[in-house]
Amino acid sequence: MIMLKSDKEIEVMAEASRIVAQTLLELRTLTRPGVTTLELDDAAETTIRQLGGTPAFKGYRNFPRTLCISVNEEVVHGIPSKRRLQEGDIVGLDLGAIVEGYYGDAAMTIPVGAVSEPAQRLMQVAQQALYDGIAQAKVGNRLSDISHAVQQRAESAGFSVVTDFVGHGIGRQLHEEPQVPNFGPPGQGPRLRPGMVLAIEPMVNMGGSAVKVLSDRWTVVTQDGSLSAHFEHTIAISEGGPRVLTAWERRTAASSPGTMVG
Repeated sequence: MIMLKSDKEIEVMAEASRIVAQTLLELRTLTRPGVTTLELDDAAETTIRQLGGTPAFKGYRNFPRTLCISVNEEVVHGIPSKRRLQEGDIVGLDLGAIVEGYYGDAAMTIPVGAVSEPAQRLMQVAQQALYDGIAQAKVGNRLSDISHAVQQRAESAGFSVVTDFVGHGIGRQLHEEPQVPNFGPPGQGPRLRPGMVLAIEPMVNMGGSAVKVLSDRWTVVTQDGSLSAHFEHTIAISEGGPRVLTAWERRTAASSPGTMVG
């Protein structure tokens, strides 16, 4: 069942989401060649707690850390370790925070130093696929309108979308109904209504869409070893248009397809 949120609940989720966005911005400044993924995880937990939140991922289904950090061919759910980042890597940073029992969740993929042109293009397309999906998160549209927009952007650029993992509803639970796939025809699924809060998260691969889970039972990688990029925002659907609760930068209708406000 899809749980609609009241205005008051959405404001609490906006606070959790603000903490997520601020933490991601802090991590972006710290991500450089030579830093370990464990050091980034420590910084993420410290920042979330200093801002008044609780890490959402640490202990969730026994996940051991605050931050999911996925490097190069890793798609999602990478576990922080003593691994040192290298010039030319691309790094997915995915985290959540809890405030008063409500969740915020977001992700970005960023370069480590100078990266190749194809890697840069992959990240740009994946981020634009997120914004295309958000642009369809309007009252009266169908859920699959979001999914179709994401798929169209990725595949028109020659990339593929991951089909084994999807976005989700969010609220008092990190994962709620409905699931939000990144693929499919438009015009299907439930009507989008005010009070729905969704985590939209394209996972876009440079090669094929097939993925596998490593022996740690968490880290998801591309089967063909190609690069992958992951972007995510928590958004609330309202009569005035989609509201991006986790916005780490303000964008206007002129600079992106959707109406997005922090």
